[in-house]
Amino acid sequence: MLETEKQRTLFKYKSGLDFALEQDHNDTLKLYRNQFHIPKDADGNELIYMTGNSLGLQPKQTKAYINQELDDWAKLGVEGHTEAKNPWLPYHEFLTKSMANVVGAKPIEVIVMNTLTANLHLMMVSFYQPTKSRYKILIENDAFPSDKYAVESQLRHHGFDDKNGLILWKPRKGEELLRYDDLEAILEEQGDEIALIMIGGVNYYTGQFFDLKYITNLGHKYGCKVGFDCAHGAGNVDLQLHDSGADFAVWCTYKYLNSGPGSLGGCFVHERHANNKNLNRFTGWWSHNKQTRFKMRDEFDQLPGAEGWQLSNPPILSMAAIKASLDLFNEVGIEKLIAKSKKLTGYFEYLLNQLGHDKIRIITPKSEAARGCQLSIQVMNADKKLHDKLTESGVISDWREPDVIRCAPTPFYNSFEDVYHLVEKIKFIINE
Repeated sequence: MLETEKQRTLFKYKSGLDFALEQDHNDTLKLYRNQFHIPKDADGNELIYMTGNSLGLQPKQTKAYINQELDDWAKLGVEGHTEAKNPWLPYHEFLTKSMANVVGAKPIEVIVMNTLTANLHLMMVSFYQPTKSRYKILIENDAFPSDKYAVESQLRHHGFDDKNGLILWKPRKGEELLRYDDLEAILEEQGDEIALIMIGGVNYYTGQFFDLKYITNLGHKYGCKVGFDCAHGAGNVDLQLHDSGADFAVWCTYKYLNSGPGSLGGCFVHERHANNKNLNRFTGWWSHNKQTRFKMRDEFDQLPGAEGWQLSNPPILSMAAIKASLDLFNEVGIEKLIAKSKKLTGYFEYLLNQLGHDKIRIITPKSEAARGCQLSIQVMNADKKLHDKLTESGVISDWREPDVIRCAPTPFYNSFEDVYHLVEKIKFIINE
């Protein structure tokens, strides 16, 4: 179980390397760091890797998982679909339960398929059903660009103006974080014109983790469909997608789920839609009844649940990499990872605040319930040269214009010592 708020309040951070080393010594998950490949510099020293929010590190077992499928392909050819150690025909089913545990869903609600933005479009085919009077789409102002491009193209596809049809939930002047009062005001004013609310579950820039259940209930109150892009949430925060009541969600697996660059994404469709064959959707043979799929000439017979949104047979090599990571998640449990994440990120926040530097400001929410492991650090009057110096010092972090460094101490492979040395390097660079 996750720690209670009271327990977390009692946890006190301290300055100094000794404290970091003590925390690492007592960390029950410390050995999992050894199960990942940590990038090294030219001299063989491990770099401080803080970009699990962009691309997670490779589990050492991934190569063996992929090699298993390459070996079976070499030995069996097409027969691998049924005779491989992990038969390819049902391979996606090997991922479902573990993925459902990660995102807080029922297995019937989850499917691993395609890539993130492709899945977002497939979900909007079903859940964005505009009319002349209700056609607008609401997203957060600084949504990830691909989300914005996708919803704009859906508006144009349906014959609507993508400027008039797009409603932006904006922060107040001088602020970075979004307020729920402002979302309520938008819906009170325009709720009957909004067909779809599509929000990034964790904002890529600020790291703000939204209250998915609150947003869903609010949207449904006004008759809107509600979906989330959980690319920065899956494997990072406690999403509880089923309990949120969201109509759908999509995510990638190459960030906190460590499946490799450009790997497949995941989809959630709430179980209340599981058997609704009247929902508009694009279809393909992998969403057809498994028992009659290979009879080839039958009329389309849709699978229930999220599987019913599949199009094609799955790419096995990519799924093998996902399975390698999910098996680690299944072994540890998302609850323990989140508990460590909160301590790591809290320690990171503490050390940054201890610097007492007026140039540094954390724009990520202070409340740990409203963030994951990412902290977005705004450095006043800085440009990318500061980030370049941090890179030269042995840190892999992430720069976002105009003045933000994103760092994500990831619980599987980052340590308290990593966080300590990272902040020491930041202190040295800004004081130069």
